[in-house]
Amino acid sequence: METLRITRENVDQYRNTKLEFNGHIEIAAELGIVAFLSLKSSSYIVAEAGSGIKAGYGIKAGWGIEAGLGIEAGWWIEAGGGIKAGWGIEAGWWIKAGLSIEAGLGIKAGWGIKAGLSIEAGLGIKAGYGIEAGLSITCKTVLKFSYRLFAGIAIWKRTVTDAEKTITCKRCEGGTVEYGTLVETDKKAIA
Repeated sequence: METLRITRENVDQYRNTKLEFNGHIEIAAELGIVAFLSLKSSSYIVAEAGSGIKAGYGIKAGWGIEAGLGIEAGWWIEAGGGIKAGWGIEAGWWIKAGLSIEAGLGIKAGWGIKAGLSIEAGLGIKAGYGIEAGLSITCKTVLKFSYRLFAGIAIWKRTVTDAEKTITCKRCEGGTVEYGTLVETDKKAIA
C-alpha cells in the first residue's frame, strides 16, 4: 500500500484541500496543526509529534487516526481502528472508532461518541447527545452528556468484568447511565 508523506517541503499544497488517498497518510513532525477541508484515507492517518490534524468537514480512516497534537473536525472523526491524540479530540457532530478513543486532554462531540473498546481522556469528556463504549470510560474531570450512556456493552465477549464496564470521572452531569457502573471520584470538582 502506498504512503503519502506530508512534510515541511510539500505541506502548503495540501493545506485547506479535500484530500482523499488510497493508502497511508503520514504528516511529518513539528508542522503544527495542518488544516484540510476534509481528510480521508483507506488506511491510517498519522501526524507525528508536534503535528496535529484539523478539517472543516470530516476526517475518516479505514484503520486508525493518531496525532502528536490534537485532532479536530467541523463534522465527524471516524476510524475503523482507534483514535488517539496527544492533546484533544473534537468534532462538531460525532467521533466514532472501531477500537479505542484516547486523548491526552479532552474529548468533545456535538452529537455522540462511540468506541468499540474503551474511551479515555486526560481531562473531560462531553457529548451533546450520548456516549457508547464496548468497554470502560475514564476521564479525570467532568463527564457530560445529554441523553444516554452505555459502557461495557462488548457484545463480542461472553462476559464483561466489572472493571470493563466501569465509568470513572470526577463528576457526571446530564443524562442517564443506562449500562455500566459509575464511579465519581469527586462530585465537588469544578468543570
